[in-house]
Amino acid sequence: MATEADVSGDSSRTGLTFTLSKPVEARAFLMEQPDRVVVELPEVAFRLPADAGRRHGLVASFRHGLFAPGRSRIVIDLAQPALARVAMQEADGGAVLAIELTRADRDAFRKAAAADRPALTHAGAGPAREAGAHEGLRPVVVLDPGHGGVDPGAIATTGAREKEVVFSFADRLRARLEASGRYRVVMTRDHDVFIPLDERVRLGRAAKADLFISIHADSIAAAPRIRGLTVYTGSKQASDAESQRLAERENTADAAAGLDGGEASEAVADILQDLTLRETRGFSHRFARKLAGEVSPVMPLSKKPHRQAGFRVLRTADVPSVLVELGYLSSRKDLDLLTSTEWRDRATGAMASAIDRFFAPRLASQGPVLNGP
Repeated sequence: MATEADVSGDSSRTGLTFTLSKPVEARAFLMEQPDRVVVELPEVAFRLPADAGRRHGLVASFRHGLFAPGRSRIVIDLAQPALARVAMQEADGGAVLAIELTRADRDAFRKAAAADRPALTHAGAGPAREAGAHEGLRPVVVLDPGHGGVDPGAIATTGAREKEVVFSFADRLRARLEASGRYRVVMTRDHDVFIPLDERVRLGRAAKADLFISIHADSIAAAPRIRGLTVYTGSKQASDAESQRLAERENTADAAAGLDGGEASEAVADILQDLTLRETRGFSHRFARKLAGEVSPVMPLSKKPHRQAGFRVLRTADVPSVLVELGYLSSRKDLDLLTSTEWRDRATGAMASAIDRFFAPRLASQGPVLNGP
């Protein structure tokens, strides 16, 4: 367990220390674009004060959390290129993880980052919930709570974090859908763990999903009056500049967790050429319209409630897919709703109704089903 964090030093040499309950093995790696230090650890429970992560010296910011089952990460955003050294020091009743950053020129940093790249591979987090592929012919719905683990997503001024807000919503929606007995439900994560973007897509395809819903909650600190729910469908061409900026921001989630934020894998790119893409996007648009209609009495909609952009998690060409921005954590009115149990129950009920309407012809052809899995 990590209970304290401290940053000291200056722009030439900066020290970042974590107080741990016991010694652990730690390794540091460098990454470019953006410049980061990634510290690999076994699974650690971070119980740090709310103000941990402040800018100081060579540290622009840092974040921490579960990266994969049994593995945690500390990701340090650098204010300037720097080399890193880690040391574990035993202390009374525990240990101190010391990360020493020393300013370096660009060439030295680039060479060190290139040397570290082969070691920075992801072991694969695996699906949190597996569902039998079309077992009982019930539609398979994949729910994808955005962010998680080392990637907190947007953070409200109150300290509410997107990863927790959207997980609570997705888990309540899962429970409601499963209780109906009409669906098989897969969660891309069922606890606070990081899942890479392409892995989320792979999980949806592996589950033979009939519908993929990625759930998020945006933040625009510079415009706290902007609020409302928006449903996005995938498209190479964004419907507007705001959607383009949002997709670019969401597509950097891997980089935030210390992974290379490259383009989609070749397998996904090949799928995009499939002749089913146009038909699938038609189904995605149909569900987006149904969803916006069902939730409008529960949550105000944005000025353009259905938009399009090139989100990486929406690149499965043969699965109807949407990304739902529930609202804005930067809006006090939206935040009050998003963190309300009563609103979550009403909103997940509305979303479940939209899912029922989307699958109504298929459900009718299957006849009655028994409740439960």
